[in-house]
This record gives sequence, structure tokens and C-alpha cells, in this order.
Amino acid sequence: MATKFEKATTLIDAAHADDPTRTTLADGTSIAYELHYANKMTKYLSQHCPTASEALKLAVRAQHLRRWEIPRASYPMNRVGYFAWRTALKHRQADLAQEMCLAAGYEVDEAARVAALVRKEDMKKDEECQVLEDVACLVFLDDQFEGFEKGLDDEVKMVGILRKTWAKMSERGHELALKIDMSERAKELIGKALAA
Repeated sequence: MATKFEKATTLIDAAHADDPTRTTLADGTSIAYELHYANKMTKYLSQHCPTASEALKLAVRAQHLRRWEIPRASYPMNRVGYFAWRTALKHRQADLAQEMCLAAGYEVDEAARVAALVRKEDMKKDEECQVLEDVACLVFLDDQFEGFEKGLDDEVKMVGILRKTWAKMSERGHELALKIDMSERAKELIGKALAA
């Protein structure tokens, strides 16, 4: 019989599998992008914090829950619009994760804890929130940065983004980031960000 953690993970992953955007893995397998993202998040969490709580494991897995349903273009394409979009996403993702945890058999307070982590509440005091933030930054650097950098084509802006990303991370996050296998160009930009 499946545990409540297994049930919740299955519900979360089933939602990720609905993502119409696909990505191709190194072995040629095609997978829903958000399921790929969730797998990367879980991989980095296991490196960062092998003893993570169930709540943190579920929150990490649920970070981009049904994100594609609210496209960035549905908000104004400016700074204010970007932050409004991010806020709407995290609240919706937290609500969905909470519902899935309750459906899997978690108590109300346990499901609420998962939702609070998804929303990244109390970042300055909550160690688990910081671990989640580190993991999200690591996945950005490992899986999204090079494509993002090619699309932006503005070195000054990229160095600024890297500097902000680095500032969000803990020392443990920094250690893991420096171990990521990156292109020479990516390493060069990170070097400039850290030197600035």
C-alpha cells in the first residue's frame, strides 16, 4: 500500500506530466518539461540536504505545479507585471500542492507547511525555505542558464542576473553551484558576476 508521501508525489507528478512543453533528455527520451524540472529539483535537494523532511521534498517537487497554465504573457511585460505573475504563480502552486497533500492523506497542518514552503514564506528565518531557494537556483544554473543567456544576448544584464541569483543562495548552495558542469562561456559570466 502506498504511503501518503508516495500518493502526494504521484499526484504532483501526474500534474507535471500534463505539461504540453516537452524536452529531450540526453538518452533521447522525450519528457514533459515540468516533470523534467521536478526531477532536477529533487536531484539537487538530495545533494543539498539528504535528510530533508517530507514537507520540503514535496514543496521542492511542486515548485512549478501547472505553471504553464498561467503564461508570462498574461501579465504586462514589465517589471511590475513580472513580479505580479510570480506572486500569482506561487500562490496558485501552493494551493494546488496543499490540495494534493490533503487528497493523499496528510493532516491540514502538514499540507499547510508544504504550501508555506512553496510560497517561500519567511525566507530569512526558515532554513527549509533557504534550501528550497538554493535548489531552485541550482536548477536554474544547471538546466536553464545557458538557454536563457543565448536568448538574452546582453552580457551586462546576464552578469546582473547571476549576481542576484548568487546573492539568494547560502554557502552550501554556492559550493554545489561551483561543481556544476557548465560551458566555458557560462563559467566566464559567473566569474564576472562574482568579481563585480
